[in-house]
Amino acid sequence: MSVRTTEGAGTGAETSPQPAPPAPGPSFGARLLGPQRRNLWFWVFVGPFAIGLGLFTYVPLAWSVYLSFFDAHNTVTPTDFVGLDNYTSMLGDDAFLGSLGTFLLFTVFIVPATFALSLGLALMVNRLRFAQAFFRSVFFLPTACSYVVASLIWKLSIFNGVRFGLANTVLGWFGGDQTAWLSTTHPPWYWLVIVTVRLWLQAGFYMILFLAGLQRISPQLYEAAAVDGARPGWQVFRHLTFPQLRATSVAVVLLLVINAFQAFDEFYNLLSDARGYPPYARPPLVYLYYTALGREQNLGLGSAGAVILALIIAVATVVQARWFGLGRKED
Repeated sequence: MSVRTTEGAGTGAETSPQPAPPAPGPSFGARLLGPQRRNLWFWVFVGPFAIGLGLFTYVPLAWSVYLSFFDAHNTVTPTDFVGLDNYTSMLGDDAFLGSLGTFLLFTVFIVPATFALSLGLALMVNRLRFAQAFFRSVFFLPTACSYVVASLIWKLSIFNGVRFGLANTVLGWFGGDQTAWLSTTHPPWYWLVIVTVRLWLQAGFYMILFLAGLQRISPQLYEAAAVDGARPGWQVFRHLTFPQLRATSVAVVLLLVINAFQAFDEFYNLLSDARGYPPYARPPLVYLYYTALGREQNLGLGSAGAVILALIIAVATVVQARWFGLGRKED
């Protein structure tokens, strides 16, 4: 009796079913393509752009960070590791710190001027009852112009510095003296040239942003304000229109500051000549250009400066976003 029980128990243990192995999951390629290859055309269109973005943007950025820790004179494959020496050298360089001061001065000029001009253009275009699309296109058209071409037009035709320049011609009509706009430092007339060309190039783009914000404001709010006795004009703009444009205004200010950090084309093409670049009005990117690609070609030092500049832009953007409350729920 006991023997049979033991044998039965043994037989039962031997014939108990084993758990089935887990089914293999879909491969990486299958997950990318999705069920029934629904994502195929997405990757057909996005794939080339993603590859180009990685090769021409992210790989150079990573390599620049790598170079910043090496003594890279005339080479992109350095072997002499110097740690943070390039960073300390840049932070102790008066010329680099002076270029940051140039940026701050440029920001003080260009950000309020562009903000006011683009907002004013948006308000005028938004009030038009006819040909609104035409004037919107006219003001936006300079955005498509190259910074290099616009800078050369400003330099050679408008602010030439000789009697054939448009600005000096207009001054001559009123009995004014000829002015060397780009080489006069007392007073610094070159700021007028730099700021006006940037205004002409970018005001139309920010006008479109403000125009989109204005068209999102409900007309019922203006009707309610009129019923409450609000006077059209400044009172309605101050207490109704401008508060409704808060999110757009924050985005515009952030973009303006970031673009001011990246100023290069207008400065370089307006102020440089056969003798080189003058010692004044040298923004960070122009200084880094001459550091990395100038006579010494110190790519390690230039890369360290580029990393410092990128960190400054990131910190400034985050601080502004927190200060303006970007992303917070509106009441």
